[in-house]
Amino acid sequence: MTKTITIAHGNGGEENNELIKKVFYKHFENDILAKSEDAAVIEDGKLAFTTDSFTVSPLFFSGGDIGKLAVCGTCNDLAMMGAKPKYLTCSVIIEEGFPTRDLEKIVKSMKKELDINGAIVVSGDTKVVPRGSVDKLFINTTGIGEIEYKGLSASHLKDGMSVFVSRDVGTHGATIFAAREGIELESTLQTDCASLYPEVKKLMDSGIEIIALRDATRGGVSAVLNEWAKSSDVCIEVTEESIPVQEEVRGICEMLGFEAVDLANEGTFVLCVAKKDEEKALEVLQETHKTATLIATVSEQYKGKVILNSSWGTKRFLDLPTGELLPRIC
Repeated sequence: MTKTITIAHGNGGEENNELIKKVFYKHFENDILAKSEDAAVIEDGKLAFTTDSFTVSPLFFSGGDIGKLAVCGTCNDLAMMGAKPKYLTCSVIIEEGFPTRDLEKIVKSMKKELDINGAIVVSGDTKVVPRGSVDKLFINTTGIGEIEYKGLSASHLKDGMSVFVSRDVGTHGATIFAAREGIELESTLQTDCASLYPEVKKLMDSGIEIIALRDATRGGVSAVLNEWAKSSDVCIEVTEESIPVQEEVRGICEMLGFEAVDLANEGTFVLCVAKKDEEKALEVLQETHKTATLIATVSEQYKGKVILNSSWGTKRFLDLPTGELLPRIC
């Protein structure tokens, strides 16, 4: 560990994992926390429990704002454990001088996403701090959901299983970068930020055997795949050309020197199913997004690793992202 915390420690990649394991897990470790899932499964598998903080800059961006991000992020973590979002807390830290009109717009966005999930805010806290103490507005939310589909886990992947993404990747990270830098894009590119419970509910009701779900937020799809490979001690072999990426996102990645699979998403998830359910899973996913696709299969070739197979017949390891990607992305 470095002696001081850097921006890279919050990017969802290698440094972030090191921080969590060497500082927080060192003192807080228990059987529930050690599973490292999107939400903790508690009360004998009846409830899912999660918390998150949101510090995105700018607060308003194409397709969303920090309020929408907060509710979607929390409810999506619950949905990834097969749970229906039920109750949320909402704590806000507001900088002195913040416009009341903007605050109300943000709260209205939160209410809209709460309605989509069928959830309500049942507790909260408000702090106002002197100008300069925070950057405009920070939001913390905690969520509780009722588990409807049991047994989902990143440690249950086995040889031969199929891995999908629910839509094209990297749009949230690309949108935030464009908004932050004032880049005028001649396109309709906007964040993928969305509540995922309705889509997950379709999967749960379809009869598909779902092995694992994970929304690809900080660290993107590459972080999810690496976490799954390590948790299940398997190899995940990705077909590079099958990864769906919008051209605008690809262009921003080329400009930044990043890969789309490393960029944050806020309405895109990774799904693992048994091989027998491959066709049905794709059919259900594409009811919501036509860009949903099969991107990988599980094997035992290099356990604990993710392999990227190119269209040229070459292979390389797809590692956890490192360094400073895009700070303040969520």
